[in-house]
Amino acid sequence: MPVEFLGIAATGDGSETTARTTAAFDRDYTLRLARAHEDHGWDRVLFAYGAGSPEPAAAAAYLAAHLDRLQILLAHRPNVSYPTFAAKTFATLDQISDGRLTVHFITGGNDHEQRREGDFLSKDERYERTREYIGIVKKAWTSREPFDHEGTHYRFHDFVSDVFPVQQPRPGVSFGGSSDAAYAAGGAEADVYCLWGEPLARTAEQIERVKEAARAAGRTDVPRIQVAFRPIIAPTEELAWEKAHRTVDAIKARRATGEARRRGRPLGDAPAAAPENTGSRRLIEIAEAGERYDRALWTPTAAVTGGAGNSNALVGTPETVAEALLDYYDLGVDILSARGYHLLDDAIDFGRHVIPLVRAEVARRDAAKAAAEAAERAERDRHQLIAVQA
Repeated sequence: MPVEFLGIAATGDGSETTARTTAAFDRDYTLRLARAHEDHGWDRVLFAYGAGSPEPAAAAAYLAAHLDRLQILLAHRPNVSYPTFAAKTFATLDQISDGRLTVHFITGGNDHEQRREGDFLSKDERYERTREYIGIVKKAWTSREPFDHEGTHYRFHDFVSDVFPVQQPRPGVSFGGSSDAAYAAGGAEADVYCLWGEPLARTAEQIERVKEAARAAGRTDVPRIQVAFRPIIAPTEELAWEKAHRTVDAIKARRATGEARRRGRPLGDAPAAAPENTGSRRLIEIAEAGERYDRALWTPTAAVTGGAGNSNALVGTPETVAEALLDYYDLGVDILSARGYHLLDDAIDFGRHVIPLVRAEVARRDAAKAAAEAAERAERDRHQLIAVQA
């Protein structure tokens, strides 16, 4: 099966290890980073969402108007706009990008972050709302006739949009989470289900949970699976591990200044208290149980941020990290998300040195599988011919 690579579409140059030197939305940096991804083999980039961060749909429209190939994954929180308005926004962006949009719906795992923009629902209520919201957006994308909606969280009459997506029947829907409520909502509605990088055995368990949720929702298909990592690569294993330990030291030093928290805790910085969301608690639990797992998974980067988001690292040479990614591919993961700590340089290095290795091996496996299937068909046809002649 094909494999895709997802990078980050940051609008400024800061990270967990480096203070920002640009404006929060820097047009030149946004475009430069996106072009680095497009020029080095990445398929799409994520425009993330934060309560005080630049509005991602507008930033994505800017990128789409300047680049021709790179696809867009747009993060969106249902609490920030009415679903009919959001559906029109997404359809317009899909038109601007000529059909390159996927929407990632974020339910929200932290009450404090949600309340920054007036969302005071409980976590379970938020998941219920997200599921209702996605259903409305899908219908607005596809219905050419006016429709009404009477739901728990939304009510309207006689809505029909005058702008529709380029993609037919609609753009893709992406979703993530590790709680029972998340599996139920995403299993029912998602085209892509997003997981944070965990050990292989635990990732396999989560994939099975997603499949079970899809079956429980009456689906005959299952969502594609995406898994996210923070790669730390170097020419030798020794240099990679030295770089990994320097990275953790830099995260600790940056957090000690409190600068990230003064800016309203952008994505990538952990809350001071224990995390509320199941995904982050899982990362902390995994980190407490051990630092190294499988071929290259390393947990101190997650531990030092309190399990904040995509934070587990893959450490090693490009060959080692490529092999580790292929281990996840073998589990059924076909979208590999990666984000370094020096956003621009790491996007280029990963694109030059890791992506080609993974793509080449996937192509080799696909060719071998196709050849084996062709040989099997030929042998079956031969036996059928012999039977007829007899």
